[in-house]
Amino acid sequence: MNGEDSPNGVTDDLKAPLLPIQEITVNDSDCSSVMSLFTPKSFFILLGPLLCTLTCLIVKLDGPVTSRNMLAVLAWMFSWWITEAVPMPVTSMSPLFLFPLFGISSADEVAHSYMDDVISLVLGSFILALAVEHYNLHRRLALNITLLFCGDPLNPPLLLLGICATTFFVSMWMHNVTTALMMMPVATGIIQRLPAGPGQSPHVNRFCRAVVLGVTYATPVGGISTLTGTGVNLILVGMWKSYFPEADPISFSTWFFFGFPFAVLLFFALWAILCCLYCSRGAGAALSPYLDKSHLRREVEMLGFQRANRFQRANTVFKENKYSKNQNMLIFLWMTRNITEHIPGWGALFNGRAGDGTASVMMATLLFIIPSKKRKGEKLMDWNICKKLPWNIVLLLGAGFAIADGVKSSGLADILSKALGFLEHAPYLVIAPAVCLISSTVTEFTSNNSTTTLVLPILIQVAQTMHVHPLLLMVPGAIGAQFSYLLPTGTPSNVVGFTTGHIEMKDMMKIGAPLKVAGIAVTALLMPSLEHMSLGQTKEYDTIIIPPSGWQVLYKQSAMHIA
Repeated sequence: MNGEDSPNGVTDDLKAPLLPIQEITVNDSDCSSVMSLFTPKSFFILLGPLLCTLTCLIVKLDGPVTSRNMLAVLAWMFSWWITEAVPMPVTSMSPLFLFPLFGISSADEVAHSYMDDVISLVLGSFILALAVEHYNLHRRLALNITLLFCGDPLNPPLLLLGICATTFFVSMWMHNVTTALMMMPVATGIIQRLPAGPGQSPHVNRFCRAVVLGVTYATPVGGISTLTGTGVNLILVGMWKSYFPEADPISFSTWFFFGFPFAVLLFFALWAILCCLYCSRGAGAALSPYLDKSHLRREVEMLGFQRANRFQRANTVFKENKYSKNQNMLIFLWMTRNITEHIPGWGALFNGRAGDGTASVMMATLLFIIPSKKRKGEKLMDWNICKKLPWNIVLLLGAGFAIADGVKSSGLADILSKALGFLEHAPYLVIAPAVCLISSTVTEFTSNNSTTTLVLPILIQVAQTMHVHPLLLMVPGAIGAQFSYLLPTGTPSNVVGFTTGHIEMKDMMKIGAPLKVAGIAVTALLMPSLEHMSLGQTKEYDTIIIPPSGWQVLYKQSAMHIA
């Protein structure tokens, strides 16, 4: 064939090799895979099981074996939470296999912690929040309220108050993460009207920082007001229900009567700090040429009404009205389910079987039933929108409830109570601010929910040792866990504000430090008002009395055991 290849691919050249020669290449994947094992991430992954093993081998507790195992599991979980060796939702699911394997509780018992009334309250609230985002109600509300505070001539402190108050109000009814993501574009939209670059005047620069800082911090402050504003409040409610199932639960209205005044005081402290540090006297004259009411009116028009025809405009108004009525009805149901001890709410009609989660899921379900009048068969809400539900928060809440049940059922709670006996004679007025300070320090390095999950079971045992009502320590611990104001990574709202590029870490430290001090002071000031937070309704405890050492709630002798 004259050296040509045959049809079957074999050549007649006698010097040609029988098999095709393949170029040998050195694959670095094996080397890289080996080197990937020696990274900080891999070390942190191994750190959890290592701490768990060391705890089982070294720690000896005066109690059942399950108490030691529970401590080992806590070491594993919190090492992963703090280092974020694996995604936080994955760590949150670990009790589902760790608790049964270590003999702490059965698989069914652990799984029940991941779906209860508090979890259903969260799910319903998140669906409603997604509907707000879908209909742009948040932007319309923000811009119209800000128009009221703009002032004529421009008053920068008043405008800052309007922006912060709008964020505060939205955060009361929606989760902090959702509020930050909704309100920050409104804040940056106002800032975009101002000059930027090297020629920006100091007055304008400081005001831009104040606007972003105001939205960043008004978000967690407003979330303190209601149970649904932040996951910390929900964890507090869930643990109270888990540890004291016979006690009256903390209802939406009960918390609101304490949390709202607290948040309002802290909000005005935030506004005063921002005005003192970032709103100078010449700010009004510097901002007037760029920022006035006409700009805000144009922002309202940009929502699309001027481009919509009559049918589209009527359809949009119909959807917004229906959703607003739905949200108002939900708030009414939350506030009236359990009014006072002597005035029963609508929950009494169902013998106490209905909870806040019942109302939340019911009103969220109505959004999938009410027609939208746009197309035949279309409803106000579509399940495709709900694909953005933050399941990571739901799983973290479930993990917190599972840990609370595990600490109690394993016997670890009783051991912690005995170890903290030295606190029995400490005055409450010293312990409560100290608890808030410790919790607010820990939360700078871990998530708010993780901090709450860690400290609340311990504080319950401290309260038992001190013979005080558990809520008098649980509430300062939970509120302090929300004071993560110093670092950009403290909360998702901090991350949202920091990533705008308008603020630096020194700005967060400058505002966060005095705001944290103000929060601790407000906590110490308002803790006696917990007497009105249905503590007197809790049948397991006597009413609050004032001994010389400070506000305390004495246990009844029959209620000394936390089961």
